[in-house]
Amino acid sequence: MEVDIYDFDKTVVPFDSGSTFLLFCVKRYPYLLLLLPYYLALGLLYGLRIFTLDRFKRHIFIAVRFIPLQKAVRAFWDRHERDVFPWFLPENRARHTVVISASPDFLLREIAGRLQVETLLCTRHDPKTGTLLGHNCRGEEKVRRFHAAFGKDVRVRDVYSDSYRHDRPIFSLGERCFHIEKDGAQTEFRYGEQYEQ
Repeated sequence: MEVDIYDFDKTVVPFDSGSTFLLFCVKRYPYLLLLLPYYLALGLLYGLRIFTLDRFKRHIFIAVRFIPLQKAVRAFWDRHERDVFPWFLPENRARHTVVISASPDFLLREIAGRLQVETLLCTRHDPKTGTLLGHNCRGEEKVRRFHAAFGKDVRVRDVYSDSYRHDRPIFSLGERCFHIEKDGAQTEFRYGEQYEQ
């Protein structure tokens, strides 16, 4: 089996979907501003390194408890689906598509369905509480999740991501690597040259 791997945020779309979704929800449901002190305290604890990233993400989506989540997600992607870079549209993809993202599953499932993504691996959250389930799907966790889904008997042809630093683990899986620029342009690079020992 041959697959291509894609990061999602700032790769398939030009923004971070999780934070953009939260801001969208605050505009749509202004009463969420009552959570501002909570978010400020959470950000401070993370900034002071009292909270790990996993612990931070365990609480960051608490707002989903207070909104009609599926309705909000659909409205969000109705607005932002047009922001998907054209090269990622189904007709422009050559192989089985695997999206691996740190963004929450409750947010990406909708757009993955619209874009006919065959496999979606992302951070799992309880859709009723927003609580993180398991580990944040980032760095080495992306590779673990990929191997759990596909085993070792799969050929990764191309890997696409905006982050040399965070996505080195998934870049290591591909035969070809593509860095995505802010405007969606793709720059191919050699893994061994970018990550010289």
